[in-house]
Amino acid sequence: MIENPSREEIGKILKQAKTIAVVGLSNNPERTSYMVSEAMQKAGYRIIPVNPTIDEVLGERAFSSLADIEEKVDIVNIFRRPEYLPEIAKEFVQIDCDVFWAQLGIENEEAYKFLKERGKTVIMNRCIKVEHSLSPKN
Repeated sequence: MIENPSREEIGKILKQAKTIAVVGLSNNPERTSYMVSEAMQKAGYRIIPVNPTIDEVLGERAFSSLADIEEKVDIVNIFRRPEYLPEIAKEFVQIDCDVFWAQLGIENEEAYKFLKERGKTVIMNRCIKVEHSLSPKN
């Protein structure tokens, strides 16, 4: 069963994070991934797009995969269908990041177990923008 951290813990994660890699970030302003990432960027986070089909979005260079990112990432936020999560989880454990975040409506038990067994923080079926708006700002 998938169990998310408490709202308080999620608030702490968001407060400490600076850089969010967004898997499946679209360059279409009408897509949810774009709107959510733009809002997080405006809230002060550095957004790193991960999408092999685009070159850049929101003024940031896009990467084909998580493995191509050379800097430290605090949160990997995923906008891909649930069946892709196990594959993304395998790539995720090879980079320097502790928080795997699958957006609202996205969860996968196999990926969850795989990541928890490796001591990672896993958040699934939650919107990062909504959680950010609910967390205390001080």
